[in-house]
Amino acid sequence: MAELQEVQITEEKPLLPGQTPEVAKTHSVETPYGSVTFTVYGTPKAKRPAILTYHDVGLNCKSCFQPLFQFGDMQEIIQNFVRVHVDAPGMEEGAPVFPLGYQYPSLDQLADMIPCILQYLNFSTIIGVGVGAGAYVLSRYALTGLTSSIPEMILGHLFSQEELSGNSELIQKYRNIITHAPNLDNIELYWNSYNNRRDLNFGRGGDITLKCPVMLVVGDHAPHEDAVVECNSKLDPTQTSFLKMADSGGQPQLTQPGKLTEAFKYFLQGMGYMASSCMTRLSRSRTASLTSAASIDGNRSRSRTLSQSSESGTLPSGPPGHTMEVSC
Repeated sequence: MAELQEVQITEEKPLLPGQTPEVAKTHSVETPYGSVTFTVYGTPKAKRPAILTYHDVGLNCKSCFQPLFQFGDMQEIIQNFVRVHVDAPGMEEGAPVFPLGYQYPSLDQLADMIPCILQYLNFSTIIGVGVGAGAYVLSRYALTGLTSSIPEMILGHLFSQEELSGNSELIQKYRNIITHAPNLDNIELYWNSYNNRRDLNFGRGGDITLKCPVMLVVGDHAPHEDAVVECNSKLDPTQTSFLKMADSGGQPQLTQPGKLTEAFKYFLQGMGYMASSCMTRLSRSRTASLTSAASIDGNRSRSRTLSQSSESGTLPSGPPGHTMEVSC
């Protein structure tokens, strides 16, 4: 999403004694359904949601909400919350007429624009104020779990909230890839199948379990960290390696490929492959630790550090089951 314009304006309302004019900024961002314009008043307050308004048909954010937010008793409220006034596409002041044949977004699609606004502003929660058609748009947004559009839901699956809030170059890259994917409809079908998946129903010591060597990898800031930890608890510890990467989010293969490659080499060595492969990254990590999940006689208390055991380029002795926590 790229900012198309940003201008400073002063809200037109009578000032109370001792009150200074409130500076606002108007922004336009691109969404999967076209550009949307919104005006932000005030500055974000810690641990407080933003007030977001959406106007009715035939109005815009000013004509719909200005009398309310100019009202004297409202001043105490607006001084404590940042406000985001959204104009439906083409409803903002000075908007050009859409060309003949233009397909206006549906109300559902208008609701799908809201996550793009919140992501641009780095807002995670809102108090919605809608009138008429605007109330429907906000209700539709709320019914979809406040993540709304398919691209945003998928990004929330791939990356942690910390990563999304940081809005790094990586996040922007993958948001653009998913949002503008020519096969987005197919991606949605795959996403729906994922959400309708059945539980694997395996358990440690049960009849249904994985009998092959397994390496589980998760970032310590991953959105599904708890699920991976639970999965690890259900698998045979003598067959399972659990790698928890510090300073990594939902996609360690993208953010920490070097660390993951080195861990994968250890995993392959544990299966008898690549015994002479040179190990460098993890063996030099001063904070890396390797805890044996089970000794040969079932004792799970033994631990070693990778830096002490892998200088020769071989996997530390012991059974294949172990847990690694790597600081990157």
